Amino acid sequence: MTVLEWNEQRLGVTGTVRPVVTAPAEVLSQPSPPVDPSDPQIVQLAADLVATMRVSPGCVGLAAPQVGVAAQVFCVDTSGHPRSKICHGTFVLCNARIVSATRWERGREGCMSVPHLTGDVKRATRLTVAGQLPGTGEEVVIETNAFEARALQHEIDHCAGLLFLDRVPGPHAVYARKVYL
Repeated sequence: MTVLEWNEQRLGVTGTVRPVVTAPAEVLSQPSPPVDPSDPQIVQLAADLVATMRVSPGCVGLAAPQVGVAAQVFCVDTSGHPRSKICHGTFVLCNARIVSATRWERGREGCMSVPHLTGDVKRATRLTVAGQLPGTGEEVVIETNAFEARALQHEIDHCAGLLFLDRVPGPHAVYARKVYL
């Protein structure tokens, strides 16, 4: 396990599953403030995000605004996803920012906060992100690509008050979500 990977035992927390808010909830459209990653409430929020993500089928990331909290905190885990090439396991970042983004491609995205729609969004397929780890506040830099890069950008957008619908080029690129039985 790397220092980046989420570890509840190391931080002494247990996550609680929280309800996910859906659009048009105001918290989803407002930029979230930076946080103190060493604040015990932020460490608990991080644990809750991971717990909520883990019980949500198909979920590969979840940001604090999606559980009704205006805070720059999110978790990501693209493990086992067929479009994932580089995968850093389960991790949580606070106050994340994009350092560099290249090789833009359009791809289909969905979101737990917009449960009935998907859309085509142009995102970087090569990405470098810097952020802080909850608990320690250690600054980390993540270099990734493909699907994990898309997931990171999606969650950073949530912290900035943006949904994937804000990134689609128009109504022609929005689709009803398919349900597979």
